[in-house]
Amino acid sequence: MTTTAHPYADARVALATRHAKERVLGPALARIPGLRLVLADDVDTDELGTFTGEVPRAASPSVTAVRKARLGLRSTGLGLAVASEGSFGPHPMAPMLSAGDEILAFLDTTRDLCIVERRLGLTNFAHTTARRLDETTEAFLGRTGFGPHAMIVRPHTPIDPQDPGPISKGIRTRAELAAAINECALRSADGLARLETDMRAHLNPTRMREIGLLADRLTDRLATLCPACGTPGYGQVDREPGLPCDSCSEPTSQTLAVIHGCQRCPHRSSHPRDDGRVSTDPTFCDGCNP
Repeated sequence: MTTTAHPYADARVALATRHAKERVLGPALARIPGLRLVLADDVDTDELGTFTGEVPRAASPSVTAVRKARLGLRSTGLGLAVASEGSFGPHPMAPMLSAGDEILAFLDTTRDLCIVERRLGLTNFAHTTARRLDETTEAFLGRTGFGPHAMIVRPHTPIDPQDPGPISKGIRTRAELAAAINECALRSADGLARLETDMRAHLNPTRMREIGLLADRLTDRLATLCPACGTPGYGQVDREPGLPCDSCSEPTSQTLAVIHGCQRCPHRSSHPRDDGRVSTDPTFCDGCNP
């Protein structure tokens, strides 16, 4: 009995990153035999936006991830590319918690595929102000995992609105942090420095772990071939609402089933929710909670 090789077996995939995301993307994609990354070293991904705002991100995270992947294609001349983009803020279901919205985009120019996977998870995204390194600041550092997780420090209120002042990034030691706080507080109109978590993946283990989990999901999808035409990337393309209410059994807007599909042919299939839920809380029912 012979087994047909996966279409991506022994293929190369371009990756444009300045933040060492190959650490988690490489091992995940390698689960498809022979699939390996090629770094697009000459691509400056900061041109598409920086977390500290010196270069504003002009497009949505998903569009930015696709653009980043296209830069990798152009740089390497390969036909496959993957790229990552993230954004951070209050969790939509629990605003007191911080969430990271991670996106991976995979492009295949030969098959004209653009596969985007997304993951929403908890993260350490936070900020505070300080005049000096004191007990209050230490409590903030403890909550955000300072040390393994780096900090960014800048003036809280720049004296000159046209000059944001010094921005110190990638700080991981208390000596560096104390010096940056003192400098930025002196350059701030209110005498305060702003401390914020550095969300660049190579300086934030929590974020790197989330990207790794998403990379596993993307690899699972790439490994899944369309039952009809054999194209890689068969996976969720839509959802079917109608999950019944726990109380009255009427359908709600919550997901009843997920729809998997192919990007090259019309084949579709319906699948149960991954979490196994067969009903939902009356909070989501228009009848019970109008």
